[in-house]
Amino acid sequence: MPMRIIGKTSIDFIGLRRISFYLSAFLVLAGLYSLVMIFSGRGNLGIEFAGGTMVQGNFDSPVEIGEMRRVMSEAGFDDATIQELQRDVANSYVIRTRAAPGKDVKIGMQIEDALRAAFPDNEFHLDSIHEVGPAIGKELRQDAGLAILVSLVGILLYIALRFDFRFGVAATIATFHDVMTVLAVVYFLDKEITILVISALLTLAGYSLTDTVVVFDRIRENLKKLRRKSQFVDGVNLSINDVLSRTVITSLTSLLVVVVLFIAGGEVLRDFAMALICGIVIGTYSSVFVASPVYVEWENRRPRRFK
Repeated sequence: MPMRIIGKTSIDFIGLRRISFYLSAFLVLAGLYSLVMIFSGRGNLGIEFAGGTMVQGNFDSPVEIGEMRRVMSEAGFDDATIQELQRDVANSYVIRTRAAPGKDVKIGMQIEDALRAAFPDNEFHLDSIHEVGPAIGKELRQDAGLAILVSLVGILLYIALRFDFRFGVAATIATFHDVMTVLAVVYFLDKEITILVISALLTLAGYSLTDTVVVFDRIRENLKKLRRKSQFVDGVNLSINDVLSRTVITSLTSLLVVVVLFIAGGEVLRDFAMALICGIVIGTYSSVFVASPVYVEWENRRPRRFK
C-alpha cells in the first residue's frame, strides 16, 4: 500500500472556495502591483535587469564591511552594496553598484583600483567583473517577462490537450496565481530580483503544474462515475481528499530539500531557495484551493457535463 501520513479525510475544500477566492484575489493584486513596480524599474532589481556593475574578489586578510563601504563612498559609489561570501576561498566579497559602465568608463576597474589603494598591505585578488548597461538590463527584463508568459501559454495548451480546455484554463489561472504571489513576496521583502529568482519563478510554475495535474487526473477519473449533477461537487471534493496525503508527502519532501539549500547553499542561492520555499507552499495551496474551485465554479455557471 502507498505511504499515507494523513488518514482518509472528507474535508469540504470546495465549500471553502469563496474564502480562498478572496484571499487569492488579494495575493494576485499584490503580485500585479509588484510586477508593475518591477518593470517600471522601481523594484530592487539585480544588475542583470537594472544595469550596473558587480565585482567579486577576495583579500588576504579579513576586512570590515563597514570599512569597505567607506572606501566605496569615497570613490563615488554611495549606492554600493557589499556582501561577504561563504565559499572555499576565505575573505571573499561581492560588491554591487547601480553605476553602469559608459563607453570609456570601466566601473569595475575603478572599484578594483579603489580597493587596492585603500588596503595596500592587504592584497585584493579579483575574481570577476560583471558589467551590464541600462539598455541591456531593460532588454533582459522584457525577456524575463516573455519567458514567464510563454510558460503560462504552454501550460494552458498542455492541460487543454491532456484533459480539456476548462482544466487548462483553471491550471493556468492557478499557475499565474502562484507566480504573482511569490513575486509579491520577493518584492515586499525587498529581495534582489536576479536571474536566479526568475529561474525560481519558472521552476515553481512547473512544480505547481505537476501538483495540479495529479489532482485533475483524479477528478477526471471520479467524474467518469458520476451520473447526476448533484454528485459533481462531492466528486471533486472526494478527488482532492483522495490525493491529499500524496500531495502533502510530495510537498514536505520537496520543502525539506529546499530548506537545506536555503540554510547551507550560501548567500548566492539564498534568495533562489527562499522563492522556491514560498512557491512550494503556494503551489500546494493553489492546486487545492484555486485550480479545482475555478473548474467547479465554471461548471456550475455554465454546465457542460450535466445539462
